[in-house]
Amino acid sequence: MRRRRRRSSNRPFWFLFALGLTAVLVGGRLLMMGGDHGANGDPKSESQVAIGGPFALQDSDGKDVTDQDYRGKLMLVYFGYTFCPDVCPTELGVVAKVMEALTPEQRDKVAPLFITVDPERDTQQVLKTYTAAFHPKIIGLTGTLDQVDQAKKAYRIYAAKVPGGDEKTYSMDHSSVLYLMDANGVYASHYGSTATVDQIVEDLRRHLS
Repeated sequence: MRRRRRRSSNRPFWFLFALGLTAVLVGGRLLMMGGDHGANGDPKSESQVAIGGPFALQDSDGKDVTDQDYRGKLMLVYFGYTFCPDVCPTELGVVAKVMEALTPEQRDKVAPLFITVDPERDTQQVLKTYTAAFHPKIIGLTGTLDQVDQAKKAYRIYAAKVPGGDEKTYSMDHSSVLYLMDANGVYASHYGSTATVDQIVEDLRRHLS
């Protein structure tokens, strides 16, 4: 009986402790990953989600561009590489369907960016051919290793080489997340592999209205 009473008296403390720890861990995880939305359904503010920031890269036509060049437009930002066997083509296929679902006027207000995590192989011409295969509005961006690293850091993207048979046949292990940035370049939302075309289109239209 004494053991039973002792366990009963300790249970509330350990239950509350575990509940509080879980809340802290889940809250921290959401903040790190973008957290999706607040209680009112609106995206978290820039002060709450530090995703995005300045970058200086080159587009597939060789033009130097920065994040400022896309102000006034929504940015759909995805990091990947052209030698990617599955994930990147799938995500760019989704982006292409999203763009097709928009009206021509809406498309002009959206900049879908494909930023390579493999600038050593993804030259401007390679990117131009690759992105055009999905949709003419998708903009391929590359740069020096330092420039790409800066962009990856700003968007909290992980990428690392996975050795292959030789120096040119390596693959890239990388984060796969599609970011939506508003017309001021501020984080608005992000989409994982379970997001549907309809969900993304709805989000875009809401920010364009």
